[in-house]
Amino acid sequence: MKKRYLKLNSVQGPLIILSNVEGVSYDEVVDIEVEGQHKKKGKVVQIYEDKAIIQVFESTVGISVINASVTFTGESFKLSLSKEIIGREFNGIGEPIDGGTPIYSDNRFSINGRPMNPVARRYPRNLIETGISSIDCLTTLIRGQKLPVFSGNGISHNELAAQIIRQAKIGDDEKSSFCIVFAAMGIKHDDAHFFKKSFEEAGVMEKVVMFTNLADDPIVERVITPRCALTAAEYLAFEENMHVLVILTDITNYCEALRELSSLREEVPSRKGYPGYLYSDLASLYERAGMMEGKSGSITQIPMLTMPNDDITHPIPDLTGFITEGQIVLSRSIEQREIYPPVNILPSLSRLMKDGIGKGYTREDHSEVANQIFSAYSRVEEVTALAQVIGEEELSDIDKLYMNFGRVFEEKFLKQKFDESRNMEETLNLAWSVLSILPKSELDRVSPEILNKYYGNVVS
Repeated sequence: MKKRYLKLNSVQGPLIILSNVEGVSYDEVVDIEVEGQHKKKGKVVQIYEDKAIIQVFESTVGISVINASVTFTGESFKLSLSKEIIGREFNGIGEPIDGGTPIYSDNRFSINGRPMNPVARRYPRNLIETGISSIDCLTTLIRGQKLPVFSGNGISHNELAAQIIRQAKIGDDEKSSFCIVFAAMGIKHDDAHFFKKSFEEAGVMEKVVMFTNLADDPIVERVITPRCALTAAEYLAFEENMHVLVILTDITNYCEALRELSSLREEVPSRKGYPGYLYSDLASLYERAGMMEGKSGSITQIPMLTMPNDDITHPIPDLTGFITEGQIVLSRSIEQREIYPPVNILPSLSRLMKDGIGKGYTREDHSEVANQIFSAYSRVEEVTALAQVIGEEELSDIDKLYMNFGRVFEEKFLKQKFDESRNMEETLNLAWSVLSILPKSELDRVSPEILNKYYGNVVS
């Protein structure tokens, strides 16, 4: 028989402190009964001698030390999962909020996931096509990869996330086994409405699983949300053998919630007040991407985060960069030139793209044309800086060509409409049409065979 504790020591924000507890384990789920009727959920986050600290998943408003009782369930937080979760919307702790019925299933999985043996990991191959030229050509997303998007407040990262979800696809023979898990943490109501409306209008809601934690929802729920989403992704990938793309936004809100809870627990702070375990906590999320031997499914992650003060050295993007395999950086200055998506290609990279592009994957010229664009655009940056000093009229003829290349590249290649999807063939052809502004002698990153085959011979 489960023991019920009828008197609490104290209630501090989202935390309940209880003493004289017995047989309690870390991460154990608890049932909290208020006024003998309303039930809330929580979990044990700290144990010291006979004291337990419990995080409440919902608001603690109305809970006092004398009107609530606590019962320990003896197990960690688990989700009931089946394939019927596809096309559904849940709150941050996995409860349906779309008016549908709860998920009833014998398959219940811990939200902490299942550690993936490094020996059992398969190397990521093949791409996920997003229909966005700057990503598909220059920072190609590979199945099983974790590729974050670094943005800033007010930049159109929400539009980019929605466009990726609407347009993302894999090979034609595998379309039926592809789905998207979308987790929103601490977003505003109008942003949540924008995402849902965008998916419904594009007709892609039937392949999306949504987990939504709003800005006015409890911060404890915010910490649970990405784990619920990744648990659902693991089930779909490794039990149902599907290819799953997981988009997490906004990781910064998640880290802020961690910092607030850490402060309430009176833990010693680290850089900028974040807990010292921020690195390992983020790694416990990001490392749940990948592919496993003996399983045909895969989990690919695109975590999206807003850099405070656009500072890429801030602890959140800094630690994220250590754990993940590249980054897509959105630029405020490019957005101010009315270019969408505002991808700054020079600090952006995908460390795994070399093994998922080229002949047999995309097209034989992909790697070389991408290298050439990076090289040419970096020269554009140098020439632009020079022009600001001496004036554009004083530039050499070849430098003026590079200035023209930069303008055309941004206007024709980088710039896309929100509802515009370009396949890989269109993207690579467009890259060649832009590169053809420059003379052949300047294209030194491309082999003579590829240069002769594509230079000036493609129609954008």
